[in-house]
Amino acid sequence: MALAGPPGGAGWTWRPVARDALLARAFHSCTELRGRFYLVGGLPAGGATEPSGDTVVFDPAGGQAVRLGARGGPRRSHHDAAPVGGRWLCVVGGWDGSRRVATVAALDTERGAWEAWSAAPGSRPPAGLSSHTCTRVSDRELRVAGREGGTRTQRRYGSVYTLRLDPGARTYSYKEEGCHTASRSGHCAALLQTPGPRPGHQLLLFGGCNSAEPEVAGHWSHGKLGEEPPAAPRLREQLARLVSTGQGSRQGPRGLRHHSCSVVGPFAVLFGGETLTRARDTICNDLYIYDTRRSPPSWFHFPCADQGLKRVGHRTCLWNDQLYLVGGFGEDGRTPSPQVCILDLFI
Repeated sequence: MALAGPPGGAGWTWRPVARDALLARAFHSCTELRGRFYLVGGLPAGGATEPSGDTVVFDPAGGQAVRLGARGGPRRSHHDAAPVGGRWLCVVGGWDGSRRVATVAALDTERGAWEAWSAAPGSRPPAGLSSHTCTRVSDRELRVAGREGGTRTQRRYGSVYTLRLDPGARTYSYKEEGCHTASRSGHCAALLQTPGPRPGHQLLLFGGCNSAEPEVAGHWSHGKLGEEPPAAPRLREQLARLVSTGQGSRQGPRGLRHHSCSVVGPFAVLFGGETLTRARDTICNDLYIYDTRRSPPSWFHFPCADQGLKRVGHRTCLWNDQLYLVGGFGEDGRTPSPQVCILDLFI
């Protein structure tokens, strides 16, 4: 793969480190838990309407992928997933081949078994979810934002839900929050520290609609969140050096959807996706970095001329101070990538 960036200057690329046909899918979830990446569901090819029901475990240290033999896994695409309690992988919502659902399925990674958790009394679930985001804010609480809608179900705004989980009782409960956002689907969410004299965290939504402006889908004061994300000191330093070579802007990517997003310290790293601003050549291979170290935050755009890096419906995962790229459709929007890549930065 070619280096993206000016000749002789700073640049980046995705370096392949593994390849396996089991990983070839798009619109799947990919979640790191106990040093393993758990890939659930997704679409096996462009135009497919029936999502996969398999679960693949990838070991980034050994570069090996294996299909999990557990039965009863959810058949899903356009869903999201989050780790809970260092043990469970909770898959939330998605398209099951015939409809959008808002149920929760949990993989007990200690037993290697899928469990169908049930809604607790008083739960007020949203209409079926797909192309939404589900962000872990504590060991028992997720924040769900956005969902897909057809032409007959377009909404004037997007609802935000708190999803509370009780692993002991194997139950979950939705509660709609009072805040609303723009109607979004195919967006990404980033839980980032707020700069300034009053530290805390806010959940920002990027893309999934024509607007370039991020929106806040939740705010927590200092000390309210249970755990901090991985430190990744080396990658954080590399990102700081990369943005120091660029020109910051207050304007982010406009009309981007089905891209990836990972939080690395004060940075949100966005890659690829599909742009709503073009009728042709809609799949992107651009790297965007949202820098929150100063107020107001700045966007940095690092384009790429390598057509082989185009991805949509892919995922990125942070592990061991490296950012991994897994799956997604390539330039034609139909062929899933079987590769796992690592983000290499050259400064």
